This record gives sequence, structure tokens and C-alpha cells, in this order.
Amino acid sequence: MTSSDAQNHPTLPTGEQYEISGGGYCAVVTEQGATLRALSHDGVNLIVPTAVDAVPTDARGQHLLPWPNRVRDGRYVFDGQPQQLAINEVERGNAIHGLARWSMWRLVELEQDTVRQRLVIAPQDGWPGMLEALLTHHLDAGGMTVHLAARNVGTTAVPFGYAAHPYLVMTGSIDQWQVSSPFRTCAVVDERLLPVEVATVQGSTDLSDTTLGERHLDTAFTGGPGGSWQIQLRCGAERRVLWADEHFGWVQIYTPDDRSSLAVEPMTCGPDAFNEGPTHDSMLRLEPGSGVEMRWGIHL
Repeated sequence: MTSSDAQNHPTLPTGEQYEISGGGYCAVVTEQGATLRALSHDGVNLIVPTAVDAVPTDARGQHLLPWPNRVRDGRYVFDGQPQQLAINEVERGNAIHGLARWSMWRLVELEQDTVRQRLVIAPQDGWPGMLEALLTHHLDAGGMTVHLAARNVGTTAVPFGYAAHPYLVMTGSIDQWQVSSPFRTCAVVDERLLPVEVATVQGSTDLSDTTLGERHLDTAFTGGPGGSWQIQLRCGAERRVLWADEHFGWVQIYTPDDRSSLAVEPMTCGPDAFNEGPTHDSMLRLEPGSGVEMRWGIHL
């Protein structure tokens, strides 16, 4: 169903608002970017919500494809052909977070507990092919599950990566939150947040079972269990769990300056994966007609 807010305000900056509910969970997904604008359980927020009349900031709730994170100078070479993407992280000179965030996704299906949307990314500067993305948000007693099916519908191979960008929220400052992560290595980055090497976690990057404290992180982790995984957050009696299937070999952890939420971003590839370097082997390649499907989710 379309929310009453969207009906009363057809020119909302994020377009139509699709409200779904199931198993005590409620979510709002927008037309623009298929963005997860809100997610709650029994009226308690699980992610930082974006106001209905606002544009998402800091990629909150957005889906990042056909690449997540950064591409150095917006440049890469694919099948011998140099590509130049637009620079949209101007202060660091990078292309960031893909081509789908600000597009209007077409509604395919809307039920009480499910919304499914579709987007085709057409050839353009820096992107050589045509990609179809079918994205589903579903709620039930087990929480929220997001399913992405991406398929190369063009005539040329394309590089591919995907990530989601939820900011999880609980009571109080993240300094008191307990975090449990299965990832044992992370990307060491330069001043532009581009990877230099992958190293074993230690000290502030060791999140195996610890209190976040005063750590400041904007870090891509890898070296997980090799299959499905979960990161668990606790604060007193509260708990948040973000899980992902085996396609997500990376996760970005970001601590915002206001210390009121934690971005936990499942990623299929590391930063700058389109370029040769320490993360390049995590880039996916989709041949014409081929595709990939993956799932991640959030629950209490």
C-alpha cells in the first residue's frame, strides 16, 4: 500500500512511499533508490529513520550498485577499455556508491509484508553495459530480509558489486554498545580511504567481542567465516543483528560523529575493487545473460 503521506504529497523528494509490515516489524521503502527509509519493531526504531520530506544523507538506507564504496579517481580498466566515472566524492577525488541511489525504481509488486522494485542501469559514461536489478524487502516474524537479483541484460560483460547502507540504532551512545563480529582482517587505507593492503585486525579494529568505546571507524572488514555471517550489537537488554549470506565477503563499519548510531554495511566487494590492488579479487564479473542473487537482513 502507498502511505497517506505519499498520497497527500505527490512531489516528495524520494517519490512514492511503500509501507510494509509483518511479524511486528514495519518498514518504509521509497521509490527513489529503493531506499529503506524506516524500519521498526513494535514502534521502536531499528535504524535511523529519514523524515518523509527529506533526502537521505550519508547514504542512509540506500542500496549501492553496481559498485559500493570508492573507485579511485573514478577510473578503472575493464576488458582492456579505460572507463571514467563521474567524481561525486569531490573532497577525495573518488567515484562513490554506484549509480542507483538517486534513480526512481519501478514498483513491481506491493503486498502487506513485501515490496519488490526494479531498475535498469543503462550504458553511460564509465559504465559499459546494461544491468537489471530486482530488489525485494520482506518482513515476517524473523525480521527483515532483503533479496537482490542482478542480471546482465546487455551484450557486453560488466563488473559488479553491491552493498547496503543501514545505520543501526539503540539506546544511548554507541560508546556503550557491545559488538560481536566474525571478521578477522580489514583494509588498511590511505588518506582518501582507498585500500593499501589487507591486514589482520588488532587493537581498535578487533571487533570480535568488545565494547565499542571511543573508537572512530570507517573501516572495511573481510576474512569472515566464508559462508553466511552475522554481526550482533547489544546495549543492556537491547539487541540488533545484521546478517548476510555467503556473497557478502566484506562489511563496512562506520561510527558517525554524533555517536548515536552505527553503520553496518554488508558488501560483496571491498573499496576500489574495480581496480587492480588488494581488493580486486572480490569484484564480480557478469557475462551477458548471467546474474547473481543474494540476501541480507536485520532482526532483533
